[in-house]
Amino acid sequence: MTKNKDTKPIYVIAGKDEFLVAEQITALVNQLLTPEQMQMCLWRAEADKISAVEVFDDLRTLPFLAEKRVVVLSGADDFVSDNRGLLEKYFESPASSGVLILAVSNWASNTRLAKALPKVGQLIEVGELKSRELVSYIIDYAKQQGKNLSVNASQMLIELSGDEPGILRCEIDKLAAYVDSAKNITEKDISELVGRNRIFGAFEVIDSMMAGDTGKALEKLRRMFGADKDAEYTVVGAFAWHFRRMFTASTMLKSSGPDEVARKLRIFWNQKQFFDVIKKMTLKRIGDCLRKLAEIDYQIKTGKATAQTAIESMIVELAAAN
Repeated sequence: MTKNKDTKPIYVIAGKDEFLVAEQITALVNQLLTPEQMQMCLWRAEADKISAVEVFDDLRTLPFLAEKRVVVLSGADDFVSDNRGLLEKYFESPASSGVLILAVSNWASNTRLAKALPKVGQLIEVGELKSRELVSYIIDYAKQQGKNLSVNASQMLIELSGDEPGILRCEIDKLAAYVDSAKNITEKDISELVGRNRIFGAFEVIDSMMAGDTGKALEKLRRMFGADKDAEYTVVGAFAWHFRRMFTASTMLKSSGPDEVARKLRIFWNQKQFFDVIKKMTLKRIGDCLRKLAEIDYQIKTGKATAQTAIESMIVELAAAN
């Protein structure tokens, strides 16, 4: 028996986020088949590697120990375009023994297929998660792993890892293993584990540098090199990342408030410190820092300087100016 008595013969799952679409496919398949039935009555295929004939033949094959066979076609945009005529005929008379799930990035509403779908199936649209939704999403996922994640910690993780749900879930999985038996995943855990510690370190160096504390800035820089074996190759990029974002934020602040700038640039963690640093720098000075970093990058690549020596010289120069 299938697990859902209201099974449709055709489902279209439309969304641009492949991870969220895959999640929806899994949830739907779990409604249609039990784990035991999936072994014999579920066929997952990449749409660009099979023919329409193979798909329709499988859908018309009688299921074994289940009411329906389920065929899932991922990345089916081109499949739909290339086989539109055949699909239109299939939509008119779908197989009674099968369920077709088409996963596409876009489902145009003005096509014959789209107009025919409501009579024989269901469209499931998967939207991209907004910033606020993403925070709740990863907090909920952490709870599923038996861990607590605060709003601040989740925002910090998004800022460092990006806004792709799949990547964020992988980071939560790693963090859950990292904290072991601890119930909470803290900001400290994220800063220690997430593979962008150099981003944290670079901003801390900039903060000390803008405060005119050369000694602390150099100490933090040397700590970065001591803790990260790849710093020689990534430190210039880490500093440039911050200065580019500071340049953009400084420009935006001329017409928008800090809250709006923080939202648009996804500055969730340590906002006050970020904007305090910007207040100490003019656009020209930020631009000068970016040009200096470009020179340093060239010197490193041509063997005229090492990353640590070149960055230290820049720190001393800028800190002295403050």
